[in-house]
Amino acid sequence: MTSQPTLTKAENGPGEPGEPHSGLHAGLKNRHLSMIAIGGVIGAGLFVGSSSGIATAGPGILLSYALVGTLVVLVMRMLGEMSAANPTSGSFSAHADRALGPWAGFSIGWLYWFFWVVVLAVEATAGAAILESWIPAVPQWGWALIVMVVLTATNLVSVGSYGEFEFWFAGIKVVAIGAFIVVGGLAVFGVLPGVDSDKAGVGNLVDHGGFLPNGPGAILTGVLLVVFSFMGSEIATLAAGESEDPQRAVTKSTNSIIWRIGVFYLGSIFVVVTLLPWNDPSIKEQGSYVAALDSLGIANAGEIMKFIVLTSVLSCLNSGLYTASRMAFSLGERGDAPKAFARTTSRGVPRNAIIASVVFGFVAVFFNYEFPDSVFLFLVNSSGAVALFVWLVICFSQLRMRKIIQAEAPEKLVVRMWLYPYLTWATAGLIVFVLGYMLTDTEHDGRTTVLLSLLVAAIVIAIALVRQRLKGRNGVRTEV
Repeated sequence: MTSQPTLTKAENGPGEPGEPHSGLHAGLKNRHLSMIAIGGVIGAGLFVGSSSGIATAGPGILLSYALVGTLVVLVMRMLGEMSAANPTSGSFSAHADRALGPWAGFSIGWLYWFFWVVVLAVEATAGAAILESWIPAVPQWGWALIVMVVLTATNLVSVGSYGEFEFWFAGIKVVAIGAFIVVGGLAVFGVLPGVDSDKAGVGNLVDHGGFLPNGPGAILTGVLLVVFSFMGSEIATLAAGESEDPQRAVTKSTNSIIWRIGVFYLGSIFVVVTLLPWNDPSIKEQGSYVAALDSLGIANAGEIMKFIVLTSVLSCLNSGLYTASRMAFSLGERGDAPKAFARTTSRGVPRNAIIASVVFGFVAVFFNYEFPDSVFLFLVNSSGAVALFVWLVICFSQLRMRKIIQAEAPEKLVVRMWLYPYLTWATAGLIVFVLGYMLTDTEHDGRTTVLLSLLVAAIVIAIALVRQRLKGRNGVRTEV
């Protein structure tokens, strides 16, 4: 069978000059992969972005989260099928290269890299704002610099150090949101000792204008507001290539995503909209989670949430730098980026790919401080719909890869997409519908985001097609 190279052995990518041919190393332990998979679906967007969704859709925001959660589960099932059969640091980009053609792998790989390096700037700024509020002696730009330097150094040491940091970052998020669900749930049902919240109760789901106070259309508007908080679910499939048992890691991550989304997203949002009426002013003023904690009389709720959000931001930064660098490594390995990106140190670290990614991140941070309403706003909007583009490419790649795997190595189909190909087509149709609906959204910048993202995608695809035609490249193919 011919396919993209796997990374379960240290055989990929030229080493640094004077160093042995090392490639990426299997430095992630099972506990690292488990926590990366769990933490990957808990983004900072869940904590800071849910309040606008609740204000827009009311309790019906639960349906918005359920709809997007279902979409993510289906997409991850497709990605899990391909990645379990062939784990690689390029994940869906490498699969698209094989299934749809080099132009597709090139395009979606660079768009994904672009998305994450912009996220680096966004998260570094958000984290710096929190740190400055605690220690104002250091300016915000100074904190952004410190955070970026520390996490860059962590990623440069080894993949194991990235895994260890992410294990603890994600662990704090998981414990915090788990405690929030348990404490909030007990309060909702009136069995939390020492707490008598006069606003809490399941009646909040229907007592203030009904379950859908702003009409059924608000569900779709809610989808637009929450869809991007799910980005990061796919990180586990990229990281699996650097684990000791990639196939097992991918399979476990894919099979567990249903309960992860159900508990962390639907569970926590359910607690918020039952602890407080959806139209309580504090939800918008303080943020949904802070307002919920405040309603229980928990002291210093705002500072507690600041710490949790900071942890989520650092986790996102850590994973974003890792993800961008591994995508750059894969692109370099396939000849779609400078070959220097595919060089690794003796520790199996793609140093050049990490440095290139963080340099662009630093540039974006500079734009955020100097030109926030022009250059940086363009960067954010032009990368905003990349998540949906990635999911769409995964759908089309899986339609083709299933046939390839069945013909060449059916024993590798240890994870299978349900109701293939019908559910795959239905998922692709839903993604296209969401993109189309975004074009009608002028209130939340949905139209601007889609149009600018399409513009950037068209430019990247054009470059890929011209490049492919000039070089006559047929794609990297190596024997498994």
